[in-house]
Amino acid sequence: MSIFAPSLMSVIFVVILVFYFFSSAIKILREYERGVVFRLGRIIPIKGPGLVIILPVIDKIIKVSLRTVTMDVPPQDVITKDNISVKVNAVVYFRVIDPVKAITEVEDFYFATSQIAQTTLRSILGQSQLDDLLTKREEVNADLQKVIDFQTEPWGIKVTSVEVKNVDLPIEMQRAIAKQAEAERERRAKIIHAEGEFQASQKLADAAKIIATEPSALQLRFLQTLTEIATEKNSTIIFPVPIDLIKPFLEKAGAGK
Repeated sequence: MSIFAPSLMSVIFVVILVFYFFSSAIKILREYERGVVFRLGRIIPIKGPGLVIILPVIDKIIKVSLRTVTMDVPPQDVITKDNISVKVNAVVYFRVIDPVKAITEVEDFYFATSQIAQTTLRSILGQSQLDDLLTKREEVNADLQKVIDFQTEPWGIKVTSVEVKNVDLPIEMQRAIAKQAEAERERRAKIIHAEGEFQASQKLADAAKIIATEPSALQLRFLQTLTEIATEKNSTIIFPVPIDLIKPFLEKAGAGK
């Protein structure tokens, strides 16, 4: 029994050692993952995707995802070029294109990209007018994407898009913008009304010219008015008859005498 016990312990130890070796040596990387392997502190060629075998203790592997990351930039207090204080937040889309640089050139590429996005957001929007920030959003987004991508390129990071989400204005500025919009709507309404009056006056002037040259047109208009009035049977209407309308009948009666 004294010989059997140490042998059993040795077998268990060997089994545990073998299990640890295989569990540490065999890694499976998904299609969107790459492995940056340090062998005794030095980088060897990138591993993955699929089955990867490393040397336990000697090798250290760091998994890096190549998928696009959606990072929300916290609200930033920004003073625009026209001295208006606003609170702006944005969203940044980026992905790792060089896993080695993303691990070796910066300590934490996600945190570093977040900090660069925040400082760039304050810098770029601080050089813009409030009207540009509200109406030229696509141009502002393009400028942000260009600057952030340029700063993160040495880290193996590609910024694909930057979108400004919300622009929170002070209450006083919201009221001023609302008044401006209301005044603009009133101006457009007055212009449309004036244009309608002008077009109507032109049509009336043209109709007056036609009636002046064609007396029969006036008679036809008079008869049309009588027809329209006749459809209303709720009131009695006294309508003066133009003398030109009955003049032919009077002349015929005078000739018969």
